[in-house]
Amino acid sequence: MMIIRYALFAIISTVVNILFQYFSFIIYDGFLSLYTAMFVGTLAGLVLKYILDKKYIFFHTPKSKKDDGKKFLLYSLMGVLTTFIFWGFEIGFDYMYEDENAKYIGAVVGLSIGYVVKYFLDKKFVFKG
Repeated sequence: MMIIRYALFAIISTVVNILFQYFSFIIYDGFLSLYTAMFVGTLAGLVLKYILDKKYIFFHTPKSKKDDGKKFLLYSLMGVLTTFIFWGFEIGFDYMYEDENAKYIGAVVGLSIGYVVKYFLDKKFVFKG
C-alpha cells in the first residue's frame, strides 16, 4: 500500500511541477525561460511532496516548527542529486528534440527516476528511525 501511495504522490507532484512550469512559460518565455520554469516547478513540487511524504509515507510528526524546518532543509538537500537527474533529462530532451513538448517528457522521465532515488535517500537520512 505504501508503494502505491508513494507512486500516487510522485505522480501528483510531477503534475504540479509540470503545471507550474507551463504557467511559468505563459508568464515569461524569454532568455533562460526554461531554467526559470524548471526552478518554479521544482519548488512547487518540492513543497507539496515534502508535506505528503512527511505525513503519509514516513508518518513523521514534527516536534516543533524548528524541527519541521530542519527536516524540510534536509529533505531539500537530499533532493539536490535527484534534481540534477530531473533537470538533466529535461534539458537533454529539450536539446535533442525539436518538439515543444519534449522538455515535459524529459521532466517526467527524470522525475520518475529521481523520486525512486529520493525515497531511499529520505528513508535513510531524513526520516530515519
